[in-house]
Amino acid sequence: MADKPSTVDEYIAGFPPETRAILDEVRATMRRAVPTAREAISYDIPTYQLDGRDVVYFAGWKGHVSVYPLPGGDPDLVAEMAPYQSGKGTLRFSLSAPIPYALIGRVAAQLVADRTEASGERPDHR
Repeated sequence: MADKPSTVDEYIAGFPPETRAILDEVRATMRRAVPTAREAISYDIPTYQLDGRDVVYFAGWKGHVSVYPLPGGDPDLVAEMAPYQSGKGTLRFSLSAPIPYALIGRVAAQLVADRTEASGERPDHR
């Protein structure tokens, strides 16, 4: 991975081909889930922002891909995330197992819904 990527393309390009393919699909999944979000690099990893505020991040690692933070509220989603939870606010998906892209999309969409609800904004991202 590049030391200090300035774009998500640079970030993803720094990984081996197998990992790049997974990160590309995580990226596409998040774009579909949150189409009005702006893509950026924050804390040296990809993030999606609404109104200039980071909402959801993803990162590649040697043996896994992570998504941060975790949404709350929906008990069904919380239960579905449980097998992948690593620490208080991280989902960790092993590169040696199928990646649940649909779950990642639901997590991103729920984080946006949580942010929208907390700010009292109208959810125009759907």
